[in-house]
Amino acid sequence: MSLNITSHGHEKTAGDIRQRNEKMILAAAEQEFAAFGFKGASMREIANRAELPKANIHYYFKNKLGLYLAVLSDIIDLWDGTFSKTMNADDNPAEALPNYIRKKIEFSYQYPLASRIFATEIISGGPNLEDYFSNGYAEWFESRVEVFREWQRRGKISANIDPAHLIFLLWSSTQHYADFHIQIASALGKSELTPADFDAATDTLTHIILTGCGVSEPGTATLGKVSLPAGPAVPDAVPTLGMP
Repeated sequence: MSLNITSHGHEKTAGDIRQRNEKMILAAAEQEFAAFGFKGASMREIANRAELPKANIHYYFKNKLGLYLAVLSDIIDLWDGTFSKTMNADDNPAEALPNYIRKKIEFSYQYPLASRIFATEIISGGPNLEDYFSNGYAEWFESRVEVFREWQRRGKISANIDPAHLIFLLWSSTQHYADFHIQIASALGKSELTPADFDAATDTLTHIILTGCGVSEPGTATLGKVSLPAGPAVPDAVPTLGMP
């Protein structure tokens, strides 16, 4: 039996092949769903985009709804997981809030299509998110609100802020740069947003939100910049959120 050292270019394992194919399919699905919505998207076109036989798409994802839900699940899991990990009652909001804002802006740069798919689903009434919103969502959200309430009790942020609406502001302001990037780029006289634009958005939102919360801003060295690769906000090969 020979060693299977994948970094040396030997044959990939079945798991590696599955992950690679699923990642290709999810990337193709993001492009198709973002362009045509759930109803207008075609499994055949997704297969063409992924350069895989249509049968392969159905092998990994049972049907179009299953694939659509996988795309939604990836972006929701990324957003919710980051929110839960980056802000806790014992954290310093002067550090936690800038870190969260920076991560959300990074996601808007890196995964704009997935964000727009989610936005379109919500605007359509969220028919495919009923289970997500009805199975513990309110309890999860309340646990996030409680973090901000505890900060208020400890005098870390202003008591004049409604934590729930602060969270809505954090979500909408950061996701705006993915969902409305065409409008923003047009207003700035550009064809595409650049990493510098996302850095400026991060700095501006951080300043506004920390000031509104009554929190002193950390030094610029602590805040840092958005970690963005060079290139346009929506590159030809849009990264997918799929499996690593």
